[in-house]
Amino acid sequence: MEAITEVQYALDTFYFLVCGALVMWMAAGFTMLEAGMVRAKNTTEILTKNISLYSIACFMYLLMGYGIMYPGDGASSTFWPGLHGILGADDNSAVDVIASGGDIYYSNLSDFFFQVVFVATAMSIVSGAVAERMKLWAFLAFCVVMTGFIYPLQGFWNWGGGFLTADGGVGYVDFAGSGTVHLAGAAAAFAGVLLLGARKGKYGPNGQINPITGANMPLATLGTFILWLGWFGFNGGSELKLSDVGEANAVAKVFVNTNAAAAGGVIAALLTARLMFGKADLTMVLNGALAGLVAITAQPLDPSPLLATFIGAIGGVLVVFSILGLDKIKIDDPVGAISVHGVVGIWGVMAVILSNADATFMGQLTGVGVIFGWVFVASLITWAIIKAVMGIRVTEEEEYQGLDITDCGLEAYPEFTGARGHN
Repeated sequence: MEAITEVQYALDTFYFLVCGALVMWMAAGFTMLEAGMVRAKNTTEILTKNISLYSIACFMYLLMGYGIMYPGDGASSTFWPGLHGILGADDNSAVDVIASGGDIYYSNLSDFFFQVVFVATAMSIVSGAVAERMKLWAFLAFCVVMTGFIYPLQGFWNWGGGFLTADGGVGYVDFAGSGTVHLAGAAAAFAGVLLLGARKGKYGPNGQINPITGANMPLATLGTFILWLGWFGFNGGSELKLSDVGEANAVAKVFVNTNAAAAGGVIAALLTARLMFGKADLTMVLNGALAGLVAITAQPLDPSPLLATFIGAIGGVLVVFSILGLDKIKIDDPVGAISVHGVVGIWGVMAVILSNADATFMGQLTGVGVIFGWVFVASLITWAIIKAVMGIRVTEEEEYQGLDITDCGLEAYPEFTGARGHN
């Protein structure tokens, strides 16, 4: 019996780590998507932001975020306070639970690794929305606060045993984070965009909207496929274990539903764009795929594959109308992140009631309101402080020249168009 338990422990820990690595690969997806959707003169800066935000997120979550989010799961002794884990102490909490007859079959450190890449995902959402006009160091300063405090606190309310939890709380159900991760990231992005303002030339004096096209659509498409792949780890890993027949079947269903929802989002966005514009708009199609993935994330296990496809398809339609609607009110989001992760994140949370008998309309709505309200207000205050201290927006001249030159001193495509004065 002990040998079987050890095999289960090894298998589930390995599965958890592999899923975490898949989610980490989503950082590459966001990087490529954003690099493709911005102008050539801002590509290097976007690349710098993404690898920096990932690293800052990992450090801040290790330093304090995990202990805030999971104070009852060994985090308080292993990571915070006292920085015990940083100093190299071993963590045997999961082994101890198994020995005492518990049902945890993965190590606490693998749980930390899986959770830390979720934090980086939430921060990556912010990166795209504020692209092409925000100061690099202002963005990184916000990253410290978002990943170390703002995100972990609302994560605790849902996943760490706080008042939102389905067991003993208000009954909020969010399997893998349509609200906890995606809506949180979008709320932080929305607060930043409101204070930042639109890119120069995006909106004309008479209400016209001037498209600002990205420099590299193949790169954006590659980024979307990478995110699609990483999402199997995002949703599949949230099942937490694989080592028995029931859990293995559950993981398989999560994978199938995740894939089906993404496909539904693509088809719906493609058809919606064709009906509205008369053409197949690739940017809408890419965002349709991500919208389908965000929509199913709150509950990828319970729906049938056809219902999962429908949930993703509604997300694909919503994202098109949301992107157009935000443009009409002059909310400039270069990659559509607020629409994909915010508007569709809300739909994903509310769609849980279609397949989960334990979810209630008021419970889901409360979760949406608490997450958005907390992250938006806390982020708005943080952005405002950063703006007062160091400013958040580059000068008009720097924006025209391109952030590659002004922030990084390096052009991404020097042999082709050059960044100086491009567009």
